[in-house]
Amino acid sequence: MSDFRIDQITNRIGDAGSQIAGISTFSGTSGIQLPSGPTSYRGGRGRGILGPGAAIPGPAVFTTQNYIEIATTGNALDFGDLSYGKAYRGGLASSTRGVFVNGQNDQTTDYVTISSKGGGSDFGEITSEHMGGATFNSPVTGFRAGGSDGGVHTSQIIGFRIAQTGSFYDFGDLLDAGTYMNGASSPTRGVIFGEATPSSPVTNNTIQYVTMTSTGNAKDFGDLITTRKYADTSSNTIRAMAAGGQATPAANTNSIEYITIATTGNAADFGDLAYATAAGKSGSVSTATRGIFAGSHPAPTSRIDYITIMSTGNSVDFGDLTVDIEYPGGCSDSNGGVG
Repeated sequence: MSDFRIDQITNRIGDAGSQIAGISTFSGTSGIQLPSGPTSYRGGRGRGILGPGAAIPGPAVFTTQNYIEIATTGNALDFGDLSYGKAYRGGLASSTRGVFVNGQNDQTTDYVTISSKGGGSDFGEITSEHMGGATFNSPVTGFRAGGSDGGVHTSQIIGFRIAQTGSFYDFGDLLDAGTYMNGASSPTRGVIFGEATPSSPVTNNTIQYVTMTSTGNAKDFGDLITTRKYADTSSNTIRAMAAGGQATPAANTNSIEYITIATTGNAADFGDLAYATAAGKSGSVSTATRGIFAGSHPAPTSRIDYITIMSTGNSVDFGDLTVDIEYPGGCSDSNGGVG
């Protein structure tokens, strides 16, 4: 008898509850023996982790992490606490490990094992602060792009191996130095939505992309319909979404736009977040079929909304976090169909 690995079996609509991951055995006489147990927990596929973040205005910064099963609806549950709480932490994941990349005025990065609840472990320090930078990933490599360090914007893109602690390296540069952006990805291409730059300090409508399999600089992808920074993002292997964000100094936007990741061009209208205060500065996770947005600004909230990525339309209520929050990071083991 010999072993082979089944990385993932997915039903037609790709819901996490119908996915299988793990080692299976094959015998010429007995056929295929699949892993046992509920499919929603074989490999943990379809779990999203949201947090930590901040409650602003006010001094509270949370170490709290919540988790949800993305294919369902309902309130989030406690996952465990990271070693420290910071606003602007970026989240990304492989199929087993979630990484929360630094935060405001800090370079510390933590990781968690997504299938088992608990606190975070030290991943290492990113080479510079990169506060407000975009995060995105391939199945094995994570990225932190742009951001600010001590108030100085950077164009640097940092890469690292998700499975290897402390493995940060220089990947390339964005089109310009900027911050307050966010990213999404297919297995090979990362896209970065919106930003604030020294020449456009409020917001702009830039979309950039990188080919994650080889080091190099970002290229122009197209434009968003609405200028924004602090956009939330989610993706599967085909589409990427930019939702909410700050459109002007005085107003957030609740619009959702989408692109086809493999094809450069301008974004198209998808729909709206359910309420305007959900726009921007919240956390997001996704599976191959569903995108999740949680928390809000300027009034921190516990609200969680979802969209069906391959359709168009407005977001729908999912449930609530255990705390009211803004600026949380987010990651999921299904990673929008990438992991």
